[in-house]
Amino acid sequence: MNPVLLKLITAWRLGPVNIGRALYYRLGVRFGVNPVRTLVAQSPAGPFFVAGAVDSSASKLLFTTKPFGLDTNFPSESGIPLWHKSVITEQEVPCLPWWQMPDFIDGLGDIKGIWEASRFDWVLGFAKQSLAGDGQALSQLNAWLADWSEKNPPYMGANWKCGQEASIRVMHLAMAAHLLGQVTEPQEGLLELVRVHLQRIAPTIQYAIAQDNNHGTSEAAALFIGGSWLMCANSSGDGEARHWMNLGRKWLENRARRLIETDGCFSQYSLNYHRVMLDSYSMAELWRKELALPDFSAELVRRLQAATAWLGNMVSPDGGDTPNLGANDGARLLPLAETDYRDVRPSVQLASVLFAGKRAYQDSGPWDEPLQLLRVPLPATSVDYRRSCRYDLGGFAVLREAVSHENQAMLLFRYPRFRFRPGQSDLLHVDFWLDGLNVLRDAGSYSYNCDEPWQSYFPGSQAHNTVQFDGRDAMPRLSRFLFGAWPKGRGVSALGEKDGFQTMAAGYRDWKGAYHQRGLALSGSALRVTDDIKGFEKSAVLRWRLAPGEWHWKDDWLVGCGVRIHVEADQPLKRCELVEGWESRYYSQKTPLPVLEIEMEQAGRLTTELRY
Repeated sequence: MNPVLLKLITAWRLGPVNIGRALYYRLGVRFGVNPVRTLVAQSPAGPFFVAGAVDSSASKLLFTTKPFGLDTNFPSESGIPLWHKSVITEQEVPCLPWWQMPDFIDGLGDIKGIWEASRFDWVLGFAKQSLAGDGQALSQLNAWLADWSEKNPPYMGANWKCGQEASIRVMHLAMAAHLLGQVTEPQEGLLELVRVHLQRIAPTIQYAIAQDNNHGTSEAAALFIGGSWLMCANSSGDGEARHWMNLGRKWLENRARRLIETDGCFSQYSLNYHRVMLDSYSMAELWRKELALPDFSAELVRRLQAATAWLGNMVSPDGGDTPNLGANDGARLLPLAETDYRDVRPSVQLASVLFAGKRAYQDSGPWDEPLQLLRVPLPATSVDYRRSCRYDLGGFAVLREAVSHENQAMLLFRYPRFRFRPGQSDLLHVDFWLDGLNVLRDAGSYSYNCDEPWQSYFPGSQAHNTVQFDGRDAMPRLSRFLFGAWPKGRGVSALGEKDGFQTMAAGYRDWKGAYHQRGLALSGSALRVTDDIKGFEKSAVLRWRLAPGEWHWKDDWLVGCGVRIHVEADQPLKRCELVEGWESRYYSQKTPLPVLEIEMEQAGRLTTELRY
């Protein structure tokens, strides 16, 4: 396909209105037309929070900061983070007007290494310590906020570059005030800090909306929360704040209808971005209740109920982990539970209570901590979201089977249903779990700005459990975050049952004519995958990315991690061997893992059997 035509088709699928919004934003900022270029404000001064009564019933949790969920520390001076130094590379950036800073800075690496310390996770941490009885926590919190405000004067530096980053700060400040009981009588310095952030977010929200992703939901939530807070705090009325509140509510409603499918799938086809979206809506709903604001629409609530059920069904059988599905940038909002970054149960429990009025987990556990801290009553009734289900509007299926009285198997299947742009070339990927072990696994994202080959490796076909044709991706890469030629699903079947197996099938034909049809059959003792392939020029490589551990051949079976794997083909195999691959379970960190590669040079059928 002609490259120009390919880009035009992709632009059309992104949407002319969204393309127009993005161009209007970029040109407006570049030529000084957008009012964001003329913003001027003084750095807000503290105190931002005042000491309050200690809640003796609060969880006695230690305050920890874990950038991207890792056990590491921010670069700091006298215990306070250095706000302009990357936690990844320790490179420091200059403090220029945000719109003068390039998207990619030589030697810096990923700018997210700068942003991470300024997401204000630590604001919630200090609030928790105060509730747990630490009399110095709020003094430390004020000191950190004062230092941040001084070192990040309004609209100067990398930490003002992204409207979503500003929005995360607003949401975390509001949730800290909620935790501490300082919503109705906030300090003037805190309100001013919120105001200067909303002044940055509002003029560029059209760009966030154009992305059709969690930028829009985050920025809408911040405008709604911050705007309503400023309006309610001003007894004489605040027209600007009311405008921000109404704008935020409008886009929260709009984004729920557009980006969340009726079956719960989200536009980004990413488990972690799904969590970011869900947490943003949970914070907006918590805030609505806090200020006794009018209800959101019934349609928004229905979409959020479905989105909660979707995320709840992605949890591994043992509950502690989730598939590394889609783009994953290490983001975690509202980190109130002392759980691993990859554990989504606190988000599922909170959203389930808020939007469905039921617990997702009947038993008590760390997933209840956010509700306890936020003073959200736990309902008596519960709902179990774990079930075999096809989410066809987004192209996912989850199959679950009992292996024994105590152990469960779970399979996640990804197939093309692209109403929105895909972030990874993961067509027909299969994730397989035995209880808490991710036996067949996805690679993750690693970094959005890194050197080759990693920039191409992690989003590409070779980083997924699927077939790669002729050494290329199933979709051509048009830019760092954009694939083209989105294929349509073919031969997609409903969930079925045959001979004691749950079954599912889907396929696609790619932009160069290669065809892949995958059939799945799952029982309590075996997984069978059939791959029919044709239309390629030189070779096709089937990959099974395996759990790290000891793997060895026994006759024709690959044995390890409590399973046996056998692959048959109706055509001669060029090779069948274990090679080294890579995965990134936490952003900016990569580790090796074994990969079974099977290569064919002729069209045919591959049958993989996994027994346990």
